[in-house]
Amino acid sequence: MKKKCLSLLLAFAMLLSLAGCGGAPGEAAVGSGAEKAEWAVYWYLCGSNLETDAGCATADLAELTEAALPENVNVVIETGGAAAWQNDFVDADMLQRYVYNSDGLNLVDEQPSASMGETSTLADFLDFASTNYPAEKTAVVFWNHGGGSVSGAAFDELYDMDSLTLDEMYDAFSRVWAPSAEKPPLELVGFDTCLMATVDVAYTFNDLAHYLVASEEVEPGNGWYYSEWASALAENPAMDGAALGTAICDAYYHGCELEGTQDNVTLSLTDLTKTAPLLDAYEAFGAEALDAACADPGFFSQFGRAAAESENYGGNTKEQGYTNMVDLGHLARQTTDMLGSAQSVLDALESCVLYQVGGPYRAEATGLSCYYSYNGDVDDFNGYAGVGAGTAFKYFYAYELTGELDDDGMEYLAERDVDALPEQQTLASMGWDNAPLDVDSEGVSYLTLGPAANDILAGIGFSLYYVDAENDEMMLLGTDNDMTADWENGVFYDNFRGVWGSIDGALVYMELSFEGEDYNLYSVPVLLNGEAYNLQVAYDFTSEAWSILGARQGIDANGMADKELRLLQPGDELTTIWYIASASGDDAFEPYTAETLTVTENTAFAEAPLPDGSYSMVYEMRDATGNYAYSDAVIFDCTDGEITTTV
Repeated sequence: MKKKCLSLLLAFAMLLSLAGCGGAPGEAAVGSGAEKAEWAVYWYLCGSNLETDAGCATADLAELTEAALPENVNVVIETGGAAAWQNDFVDADMLQRYVYNSDGLNLVDEQPSASMGETSTLADFLDFASTNYPAEKTAVVFWNHGGGSVSGAAFDELYDMDSLTLDEMYDAFSRVWAPSAEKPPLELVGFDTCLMATVDVAYTFNDLAHYLVASEEVEPGNGWYYSEWASALAENPAMDGAALGTAICDAYYHGCELEGTQDNVTLSLTDLTKTAPLLDAYEAFGAEALDAACADPGFFSQFGRAAAESENYGGNTKEQGYTNMVDLGHLARQTTDMLGSAQSVLDALESCVLYQVGGPYRAEATGLSCYYSYNGDVDDFNGYAGVGAGTAFKYFYAYELTGELDDDGMEYLAERDVDALPEQQTLASMGWDNAPLDVDSEGVSYLTLGPAANDILAGIGFSLYYVDAENDEMMLLGTDNDMTADWENGVFYDNFRGVWGSIDGALVYMELSFEGEDYNLYSVPVLLNGEAYNLQVAYDFTSEAWSILGARQGIDANGMADKELRLLQPGDELTTIWYIASASGDDAFEPYTAETLTVTENTAFAEAPLPDGSYSMVYEMRDATGNYAYSDAVIFDCTDGEITTTV
């Protein structure tokens, strides 16, 4: 298999050798619609910068054409959304419609350029495809970037990265097909995009399609393995959506294995006709959480700590940006001792998520994610509130983030026999900034906040700094959670061992992005051949080994997740980044390029002893509303491997 998005020559060769195309896609008459095929796949191929920069859409088109389709299977494709196409037939200035079937790949229609992030553009394509290429079983597949429940998918590069939100998708589909929960008009909806296997997407399509195939996590650039799953469909056109969805999942994971991008992928198949019990359980889960918060607002902190320890997707760190998507089943498992309704969520997920594949560093995935506000961003929450499934969690987050509810929210609470909202306590009111640290007889620093910490803090960790007093500089090395927490008494101890993450011995800045029982995940900002990326790094507690999973760019201002996982190659240049400020002033930390390394076959991530010098550790406290507080510093002097601690 080719390295997709990197080796376009092979993709060109495939396209130029298409059977019946005379060296390039030809033109054919639009289908009459008189006869229904067995299967039709309507492929909304919004190329975006994935195509312009790396030819990923061209590569997948080429991959599709490796499958020899029978006469009763049609793939109808709309191309657009990219400034340039890395082939000699797709016109970036038009919306073009192609059909791939037993006659090869042929252009059948052209339309003026329009945003593929607009409802009308999607609706026009679906109407055209269903009218001219109907089938007994129909799938609609989105190809592009994805941004989860809030930002949607199909970000159009030509129109300011305009995307289709979930309500826009529903509007477009329902213009063409009459929604029916009992007999959904479509067999399958699929997202070859990032972050779209969410309970909100399932809710959006549960009366439009029988099955959903999507990924909870960011997808690597190789995406779905089109030749393999399309060949499976060609060999057995009698298969239903469940069989096709399973084939797509298996092909995807196989393709990722061939590319070496499988370590933290996800893809799941959900039976949308079985999601009603899940949606009911999710609503009950949210309602019980809201009741608990109304009885004691300290519940927000306890729930927040459970969310921090649940598998989340797309980054959710200051360095990478926030998608605010967390695995629904893992969150439910983490809260079964707090909320009795959590088990019903797990039971319903087991019933409706029929199949899933995933890498070793996505072992907690249960098939569908849900919204959780990791960053406390009210604007992001407001975007979610307009499209998300259910009601209770929307009021839960509104109360958590703003301390109040609107009239509708208070009416909802009145129906649950709650007539007033208790006042929340947050870090903003606790005065814990510059809280003093102590050092015990073993040289271990600790922070004493008292039992109130259990009701205030959603998380606690530390930031580590190198201090160069002579040159009046401080360099921030990153964050971690290697601490011992006594939540009952509100006492927190550091486990500092005088080591830090490094690449080939060069210290790096790193942020903790997931803290799990079996592994932690970290984000490491670097320049990769001069471009800004975040290395994805895993630490496996079982093997006690570190591994570099690849490099991604972060979440952009539109909420779009980067689909291309860049694997390090020998010869790549990596420049490590720290953040620097004056030691004596209060100026903001600015990025600082530290060392440039050349990647070799043996390049590895590992813990390295800190060089001799002075280091400062500050305890970082976080509450459920996104507020932070920082303790006083503890100073570690490292000399020849010996550590002396002072406060």
